[in-house]
Amino acid sequence: MSRNKEKNEAEKEVRSLRAMEIAFRLFSEKGIDLVTMPDISADSGVGRSSLYRYFSSKTDLVIAIGTRKWTEYMDAFDAALTQQEMTMSAAKQLKHYMDAFLDLYRNHSDILRFNYFFNGFLRNENVSKKQKQPYLEATERARRFFVDLYEKGIEDGTIRADITCEAMFSAIFHIMLAAVTRYAVGLVYTPETGTDPESELILLEKALLREFTTC
Repeated sequence: MSRNKEKNEAEKEVRSLRAMEIAFRLFSEKGIDLVTMPDISADSGVGRSSLYRYFSSKTDLVIAIGTRKWTEYMDAFDAALTQQEMTMSAAKQLKHYMDAFLDLYRNHSDILRFNYFFNGFLRNENVSKKQKQPYLEATERARRFFVDLYEKGIEDGTIRADITCEAMFSAIFHIMLAAVTRYAVGLVYTPETGTDPESELILLEKALLREFTTC
């Protein structure tokens, strides 16, 4: 590859990433349906024609953002697992897994807001499974980690064996994700005094841990 071509590719990468970051911020703040490609072009400084060269449609851009954000988060989750934590019981690893949802609420509420709008957008646009396959592969990592955790829990006796892996994963993943998302997007009424959303989420985590572990 020539130097000029390498330079052009690098510049294209920088511009496309900038467009994605600006679009992510706009989508998270305003909702995906209310943000247009011209809005993203204007805020990012990336020309409309260039934006459409990078992403053939708004749907492609939305899926690319979802894929990138969850890939980055799962990479960080994997990197945060220490060697000591990997040798802990499955029950303790399950707490680490569930703590990730609390971390999303504390430090990455923009991802939760984006994901809330993302799911509705995909339903309304009737996006095919093939088109969203990159996103599905990125989020599949959360399920694969849980499967390994569950199998270890059956071996070490710290995870309930009378509940199937899929049933347990579905309950934990969907309950925790739904809970932190509702707080992040403001769907739960929180009075100014007397209620701490994070303490309620911690109570939910503890209840689920009691339900699915043996210790």
